[in-house]
Amino acid sequence: MLEAFAAAVDAVLATGTTLHAWAATTRQARPLRGRGTAYATVLAEVPVVVRHSRHGGLLAPVTRDLFLAPTRAPHELAVSLRLRAAGVPTPEVVAYATHIVVPGLERADVVTREIEGHELESALDAEGLLWAMSRAGAVHPDLNMRNVLVDGTTAYVLDVDRIYFLPPGDPRVTDRNRARLMRSARKLGR
Repeated sequence: MLEAFAAAVDAVLATGTTLHAWAATTRQARPLRGRGTAYATVLAEVPVVVRHSRHGGLLAPVTRDLFLAPTRAPHELAVSLRLRAAGVPTPEVVAYATHIVVPGLERADVVTREIEGHELESALDAEGLLWAMSRAGAVHPDLNMRNVLVDGTTAYVLDVDRIYFLPPGDPRVTDRNRARLMRSARKLGR
C-alpha cells in the first residue's frame, strides 16, 4: 500500500502543485474546518485527509504557514508511529510533502488516513484515550475537544505535530492533557 501512496504523491507533485492544492480540486473533496481548511478526499483509492500545516497562537498572523526547516511534518510522522506503536489511537500518516519557500523556510502538507467519526462531545468520552496517552508519556499541548475524533467507541487524537514525551506513566502527562481537554470543554460549554 505504501508504494501506491508514494506513486500517487509523486504523480501529484510532478504536476507542480502541492498536495493541499490538489486535494482542494479533486471531485471527492470535502472541506473540513480547523486552523485553515483541510480536505477529505481519496488518494490511491483510500479515503484521506490532506492538511496544510499552519501556525497557531499569537504569532500566527505573522508566521502563517512558514516553518523553519525542517518543518513539523517529519516530527508528526515520527510521533504518529510512536503513538500507534504504544496503542494510542491516531490517524495513520501516509505521506507528507515539504516545499522550500526560500532557503531555511518551508511549507508542508500532511496526508493522513481519514477516520469516519464525530468531534468529541464530552471529555468523559476521552478517558480511555487519556490513559493510553499517559501510558505512552505523550503530552499534547493543543489537546482540545476538536482534536479528538470519536469513531464508535474509539477516540482518536488528532494534530499530533506538537506532542512531546515524558517518561511513560508520569503523572504530569495525565494532569496536563486532562487540564487542556477540560479547559476546551468549558470553553465550548460541554
